[in-house]
Amino acid sequence: MNGKETDATILGKIAKLENENIKLSNTQKILLATDGSVTTILDVLNGKIAIKTLIQEFRKATSEIANLLNINEGEDVNFRVVLMYKDDKPLIHAISYIPIKRLDENFKKDLIGADIPIGRILRKYNVESRREIKNVSIEPTNNDFTELFKTDAELLTRDYVIIRYGEVLIWIKETFPTDYFTKSYD
Repeated sequence: MNGKETDATILGKIAKLENENIKLSNTQKILLATDGSVTTILDVLNGKIAIKTLIQEFRKATSEIANLLNINEGEDVNFRVVLMYKDDKPLIHAISYIPIKRLDENFKKDLIGADIPIGRILRKYNVESRREIKNVSIEPTNNDFTELFKTDAELLTRDYVIIRYGEVLIWIKETFPTDYFTKSYD
């Protein structure tokens, strides 16, 4: 699939969400469709954001995770759950899986040892990569997200991969409530 087909597919999925569910703001659409750094977008909208690592651990890839990363089942992956926030307000919840064998030591050290967004780590080490959005959707909330975001709104999600040297370097799922980022910046 080339970039134009990917763009059309994602824009079509966003239009379908709007036809079936809710009207999305321009900001929400940008956050769902961007093939750039969400961290940078949030920095522009809110001032420099921070992240808090909620979970950081090594796991063996299940068949599902191996399929997402195009690796063998049982290979070592880094599982990371972070919360992007500004002034104690959560903005986006993100889950990532990263095949350890595809990380260089400096990248791995920053990923594991510090609360640094992946986009900033990629920029710090001048990692040439591209993002390929796989899906955008609306999901029902659950008690954990209701407590985290202080709203019972449904959740906008997207998942995508960051590709380097033709291989999946990182799989990411980002989630935020439908009542977040509702102001459109014209």
